[in-house]
Amino acid sequence: MNKKQKSICLRLGLALPLLAGALIFSALLAPIPFYIEIFLYLPAYLLVGADVLWRAFGNAVRGRVLDEHFLMTVATVGAFAIGENAEAVFVMLFFRVGELFEGLATRRARGALRSLADLVPDTAHHVGEDGAVCDIDASDVSVGDTVQVLAGERIPVDGVVAAGRAVIDLSAMTGESLPVDVTVGEALPAGALCLDGVLTLTATRVAEESTAARILEMVENATDRKAKVEGFITRFARVYTPIVCALSLAVALLLPLFGVKWTQSVYTALSFLVISCPCALVISVPLSFFCGIGGGARCGILFKGSRELERMAHVRAAAFDKTGTLTHGTFTPTAILPISPITERELLFTAAAMETASTHPIARSVVRAYEARADATPLPAPRDIRETAGGGVCGFLGEDEVLVGNRRFLSAAKISVPPLSVPAGQSEILVAKNGAYLGAILISDTLREDAAPALAALRALGVSPLLLLSGDREAVARAVAAPLGLDGVWGDLRPEDKAEVLREEKEKSGRRFLFLGDGINDAPTLALADCGVAMGALGSDAAAFSADVVLLSDGLSDLPTALRIARRTRRIVYENIVFALSVKTLVMLLSTLSLVGMGAAVFADVGVSVIAIINAIRAGYIKK
Repeated sequence: MNKKQKSICLRLGLALPLLAGALIFSALLAPIPFYIEIFLYLPAYLLVGADVLWRAFGNAVRGRVLDEHFLMTVATVGAFAIGENAEAVFVMLFFRVGELFEGLATRRARGALRSLADLVPDTAHHVGEDGAVCDIDASDVSVGDTVQVLAGERIPVDGVVAAGRAVIDLSAMTGESLPVDVTVGEALPAGALCLDGVLTLTATRVAEESTAARILEMVENATDRKAKVEGFITRFARVYTPIVCALSLAVALLLPLFGVKWTQSVYTALSFLVISCPCALVISVPLSFFCGIGGGARCGILFKGSRELERMAHVRAAAFDKTGTLTHGTFTPTAILPISPITERELLFTAAAMETASTHPIARSVVRAYEARADATPLPAPRDIRETAGGGVCGFLGEDEVLVGNRRFLSAAKISVPPLSVPAGQSEILVAKNGAYLGAILISDTLREDAAPALAALRALGVSPLLLLSGDREAVARAVAAPLGLDGVWGDLRPEDKAEVLREEKEKSGRRFLFLGDGINDAPTLALADCGVAMGALGSDAAAFSADVVLLSDGLSDLPTALRIARRTRRIVYENIVFALSVKTLVMLLSTLSLVGMGAAVFADVGVSVIAIINAIRAGYIKK
């Protein structure tokens, strides 16, 4: 359906209730006989109720009898039968107004999410091999192609800056409020806005696999991943509605035995049918989750579904990876320690050539360090590469077999490594060729500036213990954890070790854990955690796939925000459940005692639904 068709449907949705309302008030205010006013009520009823009648008939044919459309049809037709024409039309009118509110709220939440797709331009300035620039469809850009981005334009595909320097606005993609300076070597997502300067990018993903496309796909799939409370509401409605229908039939048959007029008992039974519609629950609960997901997306936080949002709401403890999570993951070599007769340049060259095959932050830092040298030459491409998560890489440079990784990785290959004196807070990268140790490169990382405030915010939200699970040396892990006051630190962990430690801590504490990580080696632990959170829009695809929640911004401050969104959404869901059931129960009792009529029944159904919908929309209004 295009925008013009949607606009027409929306106008009709607004116009029909207004026209029906005009007919109703004409019948109420005009001094006309009963047999004439029916000609005003019936058209008004059909204007707003034809769609409900048709859906009730269609659902009944398919075996779905006791739904809200069937209940509305029986209640309103029955009201006509006992002469309550005005109330029959009012019930249907307010039911349709409630549906209109639901539709507007859902469209608003979905529109905010779909707007992500509009951020990515349809065309790209493609730079040919001869340097000529021409405009092509962004979908025609291939991995490795060069594109140019001018000031004021959005980036068409995910890519790495090959030339230029600019200030980039990432707010639409990651929720990052402040523009950032970018230069050569930095990765940027499609949809980011270039505020000034001219950038030349090398495409790293095709358009349909870009960060924006993946975000949109996750959001579109979110409605299919229902929370436990949503499943409960669905099952509850299936049991609740037949019970109330049976009660209404009993009221119609039993009240006359106690001296109540037949028409009054039928009227009360019809009120029961109107009250019994579980619209407030069936509509507001999924809508609350959907609005919460939408509010999170606007803050750069992707909940993959309401089930994942609910998992986050139950989190009471947290565990973290170190590299790229609590630390920046931008390493700087502090020392190059070759074994004679190997030179520093030869050692760095060998390590960098092998690390070109890895996307790990440490690997990228080694490559950058070599390329920054004045005597750097083009790096050869390694072959037959095998990467061990949390260990290192091995493969061939020419005819030589080379291993680059940590001490455990080289020991597993039966390579003898001498002891090294590594300062606290620094890590070692060991290099071997053809079974012989060549030397080590010491590197250091820096703690994220927002790490301590984010962990303090988590503690304020009642999240404890806070643990660090790292594949780095334990001394390095403890050096990082010390200023953060973490409750537990583990180092020298392989990916499977991280998962095992987390499993043991979950069993010991009895608490629900989230795990925050950003690399492919974190995928097993992300999958095991009660709620897995992946860091960074351009992080590992394996991590994003295994996680329940993805933080698009490259910062820790969004983690407490994600927890607040989840808990607030869950609170709104339970507010709506308690409110709806309380009002419906009260009005049912009053209706049985003939203290209230169809008007109160309408409020108990449509009025409560509208209030619950408005309350559900609150879940989408989030402040970081």
